[in-house]
Amino acid sequence: MEYTWFIWSLIILALWVAVYFYKKDFRKEMLKMSLITMPFGITEPLFVPEYWFPPSLFNLAQKTGFDIESFIFSFAIGGLGTVLYRLIYKSNLSEIPHQERSDNRHKFHKYILFVPLFVFFALAFTTNLNHIYCGTIAMFLGGLATLYCRPDLKKKIWVGGLLFTLLYFIYFGSVLLFYPDYVQLYWNLENLTQILIVGIPIEELAFAFTFGMYWSGMYEHLFWRKIVKSNKL
Repeated sequence: MEYTWFIWSLIILALWVAVYFYKKDFRKEMLKMSLITMPFGITEPLFVPEYWFPPSLFNLAQKTGFDIESFIFSFAIGGLGTVLYRLIYKSNLSEIPHQERSDNRHKFHKYILFVPLFVFFALAFTTNLNHIYCGTIAMFLGGLATLYCRPDLKKKIWVGGLLFTLLYFIYFGSVLLFYPDYVQLYWNLENLTQILIVGIPIEELAFAFTFGMYWSGMYEHLFWRKIVKSNKL
């Protein structure tokens, strides 16, 4: 199991590459959002070993808390989480006119973008919650804050959360098919709810849903884009 996390991160990256080359119209947003997400791999020491302690390349996670795999994984899910909805529901993006941006709902635009960070650090420094719970709560509230500012993204946000959860369920489940004891060996279950769904910690699925929910609307929110129906079949 020494290279499982590395291979696992490469698999999700391969899926990113497949979508990137298959959907030329998605390339710009995928690359932008992946480059924004990738640096979050630096947060891995917040989760190792309190949440999990996987074997990693050069044993970096065990030695330092950091690992190369987290950056690969973060890069890949950033792009996929952004475009997953539009892979299923055919649509295009158009720029929001500047006059619409002055609407009262956009008054706190810049602050709302950082809601997850504010919430995460507030919980991390004022509670004893495991950081995985701080992260899921932060992303959930970030998604709700986005809904306030961008109610037009309601469907994309909720459906995006469900779609990413489904993708992640299949992705995580594929690892357990080959290594059924992986969770028992490398997750710090005594610090968690110990609720497993088909062997997957419920915390992983909560992360997937809240990440998909928050990140699915981030490109449109950040770069002032809105979804328009596509006439393509």
